[in-house]
Amino acid sequence: MSEPERRRRRPLLSADVEALAAAASAGEPSARMELAHATAAALVDAGRGDGGRDTSRLVRLVETVGLDTLSELWQDAPVDSLPGALWALYLLHTWAERQGEAVARMYRAGRAYAPVDEVVAGVAEDADPAAVRALAEAVLTGAYRGDFDVALERAASFFRVVAIGRRELAAGVDGVADLDRADRNERCADALHRAAAAWRDGTLR
Repeated sequence: MSEPERRRRRPLLSADVEALAAAASAGEPSARMELAHATAAALVDAGRGDGGRDTSRLVRLVETVGLDTLSELWQDAPVDSLPGALWALYLLHTWAERQGEAVARMYRAGRAYAPVDEVVAGVAEDADPAAVRALAEAVLTGAYRGDFDVALERAASFFRVVAIGRRELAAGVDGVADLDRADRNERCADALHRAAAAWRDGTLR
């Protein structure tokens, strides 16, 4: 049995994640990608197994190991892969925690132009920073405890509304950088949507 297969048979501890990140940073690209997929699968298995008893710990993983550690593992993975999608959810959670006011402002600016995505995202009506943080928390928790594809679809819709909001706020000003970020947000939304479809098909890895 390979090391990734052994790791998938038990929950990953924080120390495991840190050690794997160190190995990924020193490894060849193919080995890094194998670790990315193995750790993402192990975390999802741990969060969804045993009645979700590890969910809270995994939702707070960034606080334990740091965003840079997860970045070493997952940032190079395509967003429409399991590690890439999980990385996007952790980024969303961290973004909402650290820049909630800015994120909420962009979301409010875009939601009128994407009513379907607003409903799917499920942000509270006031869409203040607390509501945005609650959405990010619910999405990441849902990835482990609920329907993984639903969590990805909600995140995709949120990123799509934010992308529209960025463009609205950048209109009439020198907002080239924001327009570029809006394009990245939209590409992330599209990739998460594909990842959700792949999860339903049983082909997401």
